[in-house]
Order: sequence, then structure tokens, then C-alpha cells
Amino acid sequence: MINQLFDLSGKVALVTGGTHGIGMACGKILAKAGAKLCVNDINDEKLEECKAEYAKDGIDVFTVNFNVTSEEDVDKGVSIIEKEVGPIDILVNNAGIIKRVPILDMPIKDFEMVLDVDLVAPLIVAKRIAPGMIERRQGKIINMCSMMSVYGRQNVSAYAAAKGGLKLLTENMTCEWAKYNVQINGIGPGYIATSQTAPIRENGHPFNDLVMTRTPAGRWGDPEDVGNAALFLASKAADFVNGHILYVDGGILANFGYVKGENEI
Repeated sequence: MINQLFDLSGKVALVTGGTHGIGMACGKILAKAGAKLCVNDINDEKLEECKAEYAKDGIDVFTVNFNVTSEEDVDKGVSIIEKEVGPIDILVNNAGIIKRVPILDMPIKDFEMVLDVDLVAPLIVAKRIAPGMIERRQGKIINMCSMMSVYGRQNVSAYAAAKGGLKLLTENMTCEWAKYNVQINGIGPGYIATSQTAPIRENGHPFNDLVMTRTPAGRWGDPEDVGNAALFLASKAADFVNGHILYVDGGILANFGYVKGENEI
């Protein structure tokens, strides 16, 4: 009975940007739970490379090239998935970018680019897929939010603005679509050990020291930690979870900070 709660057999899942990192971790776990996995990217080489990586875990992934910021491209890509694989039951809006630039130095076009990928694109993809979920009276939409959905940090203004907007977009999707038995939720990853964060995870690096002292769990997260959260939100176990942002951060958001030398009680 418990296993059936997390069984995704027969479900079709689309993970945007699922060619690497957190997106791939989510894709692998959903596929291992039985879902027919589809991923997209705008780079054919990345799509070919990810097929080989998924195959190492015995996963046959369906890949399609489309740009999540283009309504026309999304429509074409999703139509291919629907024709070749089936209607999409689970959408993980994972594709995203970040530009680390001080506000006064960031060109407006770069700010808008981040908003387009991280905020507008999840809306475009969801608008294309949600009508089918509504018609079938079932579906799961998981938006990849962030700790930056609730607090700021220097040099990531565009990213934080987009992820804060995505949190509220998730809640507004819930207000409009939950009555059709569609569950819309978000995941807010903490600091995760990926290839992108490898340079700043070295012992002695100031940012690594910050993460290790600020995170009550005392470690960086693994991509699989986020994937496990995605499995929960995609499963029957979360059928009454809606409009929620599940922070997978080792407790950072619960922790005001650490004062060196402070007595621990």
C-alpha cells in the first residue's frame, strides 16, 4: 500500500532542463518510480549526452529540443511528446538561469532574460500543459523555486525577483486549478552539491564556510535530496498538498545565523 503511493507507473513526466544537475536528479528518481521520462533542452549535444547518462541507470529518456521561453516552440515540443509518448501527467518546471551581477551593473536586457527563463517560461509551459490536466481531472505541476523566493542576497537581484514571482505564481495557479484535482507546488532547494557549485565547495572557501555554518544539517545538499522531494510532490502521497513550497535546504531558512564562540545549549 505504501509503495503504491509513490508508484508513478504509466505516468508521463516532463522535466524541463533535465539534462544535468538537479533536473537530472529529479528525472532519474521519477523514472525509477515508473514514470515515462521526457526532458528538453535547446542544445542537441546536451540532449544526446544526457541520454547516455540516463542509460547508465537503465532509464530510456525521451528527449526533445525546444525553447521554454517561446510559446510556439513549447507548443511544438509538447505536441511531439503527446504524440510520441502520451499526455503529460507530471510537469517539473526546472529550466533556469542565474546571472550574478550587482544591480547597478546589470543591463536591463540581462535582467529581463533571467525573468523570461525563470518566471515567464514556467507560465508558458504550464499554460500549454494544464488544460489537458484539467480536462482529465488530474495532474501535478512542480515549479523549481528557491530560497531566494523568500529572501534576498547580493548580486542575484534578477534571480531572486524571478523566484519570488514563481512562488506567488505557484500559489495563484493553485487558486485557479486546484478545484480540477491538479496539484501545483514548488520546491525551494538550498545549497546543493552540483558541478556548478564545485569551485565554491572547497574547504576554506568563504562561501563554503558560510554554507556549512549557516546550514543546521551541517552539509551541502545532494541533488537526490531535491529529487526525493519531487517524487513526493508528484505522487499520490501529495494529493492534498497544494500551493506549498517545499524547502529542501537543511534548515537554512529556520536559522538566523551562527555567532562564533556562542555557547551551544
